[in-house]
Amino acid sequence: MRERTKKILPFSLTAFIILADQISKTWIARNYPIASFISDIFGNNLLWIIHVRNKAVAFSLGDNLPMSIRPALFIILPIIVLSAVVAYYFRSKDFTLLQRWAVAGIIGGGLGNLIDRVIRPDGVVDFISVKFFGVFGLDRWPTFNIADSAVVVCCIMLLLSMFFGKRGKYE
Repeated sequence: MRERTKKILPFSLTAFIILADQISKTWIARNYPIASFISDIFGNNLLWIIHVRNKAVAFSLGDNLPMSIRPALFIILPIIVLSAVVAYYFRSKDFTLLQRWAVAGIIGGGLGNLIDRVIRPDGVVDFISVKFFGVFGLDRWPTFNIADSAVVVCCIMLLLSMFFGKRGKYE
């Protein structure tokens, strides 16, 4: 496989994540009012679908910040960071193929939530709530969405591949 194709193909994952994330968020936002409980998927409180909004970032960090600085921190800064990641991605020959897919997934999740911050004045649509059984003192994990899941899963995948995978140029 050509080097250019190996670098571009993982962005199909980026596009898939953005598409799945925005379709799911749009469906929730159009069909259910904010703060509505939609479903207990398994009937045992393990997995809920519930429509909430987050005007901050992960785990509502920055929720208490003044509205005047939120656009800079929650929109402009992520654009700069994502642009730097994309630039590094294309310039670097150090990523393995797996790491390229992981980075593409992180970019997709980041862009999915960034789109919400720009187009949804009520905040990022979150709708997946998972029982957490008191771990870290939490009955439920903070509500999240597909973009959040992509960022977390792909970050874990990237870190594991960096610690335990092959070093050097990708295959």
